[in-house]
Amino acid sequence: MKKLRCAIYTRKSSEDGLEQEFNSLDAQREACAAYITSQKHEGWVLLSEHYDDGGLSGGSLDRPALQKLLQDIADGRVDQIIVYKIDRLTRSLADFARIVDTLDAAEASFVSVTQSFNTATSMGRLTLNMLLSFAQFEREVTAERIRDKIAASKRRGLWMGGQVPLGYAADGRTLKINDSEAKTVRALYDLYEQHGTVREVKAAADQRGLRSRVRSTADGAQKGGGAFDRGHIYQILTNPVYAGRIRHKEKVFDGQHDAIVDLDRWDRIQRLLQDGAAKARARKTAKQRSLLCGKLFDETGDRLTPSHSKTKAGVRLRYYVSHRLIKNSGEIKGDGWRLPAQDLEAKVAHLMRQRLSDMTFVGRLVPNRSAEDIKHHHSILQKLCAHKDISYMFDLVARIDLSPGELTVTMDRVQLASVIKVGVDKIDESVRIITAPFQLKKRGVETKLVLGDASGGADETLIRNIAKAHLWFEQIKSGRTLSEIAKFEGTTNGRIYQLIDLAFLAPDIIRDVLDGQQPLGLTSDWCVRHTLPTNWQDQRALIATL
Repeated sequence: MKKLRCAIYTRKSSEDGLEQEFNSLDAQREACAAYITSQKHEGWVLLSEHYDDGGLSGGSLDRPALQKLLQDIADGRVDQIIVYKIDRLTRSLADFARIVDTLDAAEASFVSVTQSFNTATSMGRLTLNMLLSFAQFEREVTAERIRDKIAASKRRGLWMGGQVPLGYAADGRTLKINDSEAKTVRALYDLYEQHGTVREVKAAADQRGLRSRVRSTADGAQKGGGAFDRGHIYQILTNPVYAGRIRHKEKVFDGQHDAIVDLDRWDRIQRLLQDGAAKARARKTAKQRSLLCGKLFDETGDRLTPSHSKTKAGVRLRYYVSHRLIKNSGEIKGDGWRLPAQDLEAKVAHLMRQRLSDMTFVGRLVPNRSAEDIKHHHSILQKLCAHKDISYMFDLVARIDLSPGELTVTMDRVQLASVIKVGVDKIDESVRIITAPFQLKKRGVETKLVLGDASGGADETLIRNIAKAHLWFEQIKSGRTLSEIAKFEGTTNGRIYQLIDLAFLAPDIIRDVLDGQQPLGLTSDWCVRHTLPTNWQDQRALIATL
């Protein structure tokens, strides 16, 4: 009789009761072990390994014990999973489909003790899918009820948890003022009324030695206690909680906690902040600006400087030029970059929009946030991406680095935090970097830059001409003259001379052309204007410069 190695998986959503000597996980395991014993005559054998996930939701597969179990199944160490109820394993149909794929690949199965079916039979799978549908429905309805309860509570002005703002301490479903921290908050508001810009507020706060709150993490480490950055200051100045209000998404309600800043004063400061932003934008748009000035660097670390020239019609053309090229009163000399400014700015803005409009980017940028928070942050970035004035987009750019074939955009951590209204320490450093390939046709003179995949796509004309060249070469080898071939093909001897070199392209170059992965500059016209080397290595080196 074949032995079936059975692994018991247990899970509990909350941590309540896990500290007890005999808890819910133990009860699940005991019931499953008894069931395995009853199937001993079928060759079922209980494995000693424990797969227990305590305090983890069934809404995702990101559970340590489950991942270890799936790996053991894939490695052939487990033949059957035993659970107390199906929803202990997962509440998601999509996740269950992935688990079934793993089981099928390992020829393993799944059994629920309290629900009479197993995945080894088609009827068992049908029943399982029905139960999972109800489990997922129950989970989604529960989530909706929780969201509605939070919204209703915030409409009543209750504090519903989260990171407690500087100046307050949590007091049940409301907040109470922390007097020592409240002094710091009021000082920041005083400084803004005195100076009028967040930048100057930061400088004055640093001089006064104002510090953020020291927070203790779950592992006992301490964070904070440092100088305020501009993003944190802006967040404090715009947070309605300091005016005795509670924000829920885009709406603000009267809170049940005491205000640190008078409501009229808070509203007045919001108008000042908006007016200051409007004036700054007006100054920026008063004349045509080089939006990436001071943020663009080449592969040598040299800054690209804004420059311009005029056409005969008097049209002003803007460029970004490597600083080392500009000598002798603007004369451009040497090797470096000279990029059309408007084209570069538009393409970088497009790259930023692509990244910021991706909801998965927001989830990675601010990890460990709820789905509602992610949607809220994403909606803010969507509005920014929809704005016609791309200068808003470049406020988020700290630095752009150019190197041959690659452009790297590093976004400003403080500005990102300010825009989506989170603490700067919540921003993941690694996610704010965007790297994209690009293709250049020239350097040192005006250059066409194409961001994205540095390939030209399938060039049907080039493919067709390569095929012709091979056909004509075979005909030449068979003894036909160029005139005979030209007459038969309805072309000229000169055209055959122009294209025949395509028959001698290296196989890997031809493969790239067929796959649409050739450089943008490799076209039929380019091949006609240039003499292709007969040596394949020389061909590769030449085409690599396109």
